[in-house]
Amino acid sequence: MIEKYLNYLKHVKRYSDNTVRSYEQELTQYQAFIQDKCDLLKIDHQVVKDYLVYLNQKYQNKNTISKKLTTIRAFYQYLVREEIITSNPYAEINNPKKDKKLPRFVKQDQLDKMFQVPDMKTPLGQRNRLILEMLYATGIRVHELVTIKVKDIDFHNQTIKILGKGSKERIVVFGHICNDVLNIYLKDGYQILNKKNSDYLFLNHYGNPITERSIRNILNDIIIKSSLDLHISPHVLRHTFATDMLNNGADLISVKDLLGHESLNTTSIYTHVSNEQIKKIYELAHPRAKE
Repeated sequence: MIEKYLNYLKHVKRYSDNTVRSYEQELTQYQAFIQDKCDLLKIDHQVVKDYLVYLNQKYQNKNTISKKLTTIRAFYQYLVREEIITSNPYAEINNPKKDKKLPRFVKQDQLDKMFQVPDMKTPLGQRNRLILEMLYATGIRVHELVTIKVKDIDFHNQTIKILGKGSKERIVVFGHICNDVLNIYLKDGYQILNKKNSDYLFLNHYGNPITERSIRNILNDIIIKSSLDLHISPHVLRHTFATDMLNNGADLISVKDLLGHESLNTTSIYTHVSNEQIKKIYELAHPRAKE
């Protein structure tokens, strides 16, 4: 049943391989917990209670517990829909209230140091600089970055067609600095790296499409060479994009669309980060705030 559900997520819901693997891991762990207690398809209320106690004892992070419960609830809901079972044993179980964590972002002076690291005289340096520029300029996810093809880029309008979560397409925009680096890379470094006539934009030194792990390794190497005492993932650059956009006057709905969020609630986490900018605007604009 788990295997059937994972195939449904992959081929019908069209979830990414990473998401499907995450579901598989959560459900395998759950199955291991209940295997000596009862059948996966015949869960009683006591087993549900035991599992909740187990989760609360093992995991301090409420977000982790919520993720596991959401996965299991969705699995049983699928079984109900397929008429394999009659009711969802987790339907009435609420997720714990999530811990609120403000997204981490990179300051402008730190970004400037990072941008200076890649050697623009080499193919890999041009590629690495473009990776940095594009992650920050567009706010795209790392798996969206590695799947960009040259044909997806509209050079005239400086936009890129992105295939996001659930195979949903959206258009993102990039500025003139990113555009300049892109043109240098395509005319120079890309011609050397593209040994196999690939359609993909970002290639490794063998001419194959670059992997998500490689992107993370490249960022780590740039951080080390920039002498910054930071841990920066591709997602931190996504957070930085959203934060800087809001701090400089972008509206929340536009940022939501650029990020590819389905819900405005997801994007609203960035408004907390922008409070300092709001305070500055207030002090400049309100008569009673001025000295």
